[in-house]
Amino acid sequence: MTGKPDWEVPLAVQPKADEFGFDLDRALSAVVGLHANIPEDAFTAQILGTERGGSGVVIRESGLVLTIGYLIIEAESIWLSTADGRAVQGHMLAYDQETGFGLVQALGRLGLPALPLGNSGALEPGDPVILAAGGRRQSVRAQIVGRQEFAGNWEYLLEDALFTAPAHPFWGGSALIARDGSLVGIGSLHVQQVTQSGTQRDINMVVPIDALKLVLDDLVTYGRPHKPARPWLGMYSAESEGKIVVAGITENGPAATAGLRIGDTVWSVRNESVTGLADFYRKVWASGSAGVEIPMEILRDGRTLWVRVKSADRSAFLKAPRLQ
Repeated sequence: MTGKPDWEVPLAVQPKADEFGFDLDRALSAVVGLHANIPEDAFTAQILGTERGGSGVVIRESGLVLTIGYLIIEAESIWLSTADGRAVQGHMLAYDQETGFGLVQALGRLGLPALPLGNSGALEPGDPVILAAGGRRQSVRAQIVGRQEFAGNWEYLLEDALFTAPAHPFWGGSALIARDGSLVGIGSLHVQQVTQSGTQRDINMVVPIDALKLVLDDLVTYGRPHKPARPWLGMYSAESEGKIVVAGITENGPAATAGLRIGDTVWSVRNESVTGLADFYRKVWASGSAGVEIPMEILRDGRTLWVRVKSADRSAFLKAPRLQ
């Protein structure tokens, strides 16, 4: 396995050293390639695949690497690759379902600098940033184009997600670097934004680093936040005119066990109407910790009925990481 990628972004969007007030190449050397292998019988294998590739960034010189969690969840092997062609095996140390962050501990010496954690809360639209998946040729000179709430259909909610443009073609686990050389986020998704002219443009959604600061010590110590898990339903949801439509059901998950079906529309949770995807999640999570029963009123075939979903801790369905 080599650390030298066989792709590069267009020269016009690559960062230039004279545009930033820090040692650009040193900062970019903290970004490593990441390759994970997942067992075929893993819970997430069908959705996320059994081979996953992306990036991570060294945040402690001991070899602690921050990435986006979907790359490493249930991994049986992880390899980290450096810009100078070295490969070092890693171990999945932690995964935080709420933020989406994942931590990998290098099992050998990386010998790379660590990027300091910055202040993502200070970022404003128009601020210049770098979204890096490697050296200059694998990095995009971008800017913040928005920050707002983001709700994902897989029971995921960020209160204050960051959005950058132009979009990076290999965004997963990439490092968002501010103008002072600090790490201010981790690349998560490729999405589209409707501009004022009505056209669409490709942008990236980035998880802000301030969310990591609240849980980092717990992740290093316990492998997850040291608090009761949120209730998980095991369903994929779509928002339509303020209502929640069941778009997918996880096999053998709580929603499937309760008899929910694709196409059901959720009208209320615990006798409280839902006004959108984020509101739906907040009402479910406010019901208690994982294992609590969630009563929901749904519309099916023109009739309303009540179902009671006994929630679960999603981590109980996942394969635990193995120490290499």
